[in-house]
Amino acid sequence: MNAPVNDSTSLPGLLVIVDAANVVGSVPDGWWHDRRGAAERLRDRLAADGVPGRAGPVEVVLVVEGAARGVDSVPGVRVESAPGSGDDHVVDLVARTTGDRPVLVVTADRELRRRVSELGAEVAGPRTVRPA
Repeated sequence: MNAPVNDSTSLPGLLVIVDAANVVGSVPDGWWHDRRGAAERLRDRLAADGVPGRAGPVEVVLVVEGAARGVDSVPGVRVESAPGSGDDHVVDLVARTTGDRPVLVVTADRELRRRVSELGAEVAGPRTVRPA
């Protein structure tokens, strides 16, 4: 498995942007009782496991919103608290990065998938980082 890289000065490998609310919500495990805790568990899983099946340097960015805002970054995962809509923040990150390096957005949200695909990002579903 590849260890995620959280150093934007390293080789410009794959940038993986994870829509935390969507990925956490993909498994009905009681996440709604503790949204922040669920986002922290996802962050910790990403830090430990990286993105299975992706070769080379990988930078992981976890976008949180709402009650999950304020989750801290850890080595291997940069956490960004969306000031408003998490989807809009993901799109903004893709727009600022597209062309500089490959981008993978992890979400099942159809509208978000459409928006980031139009900007050149690859998309994958939640099981990419959170097997059922």
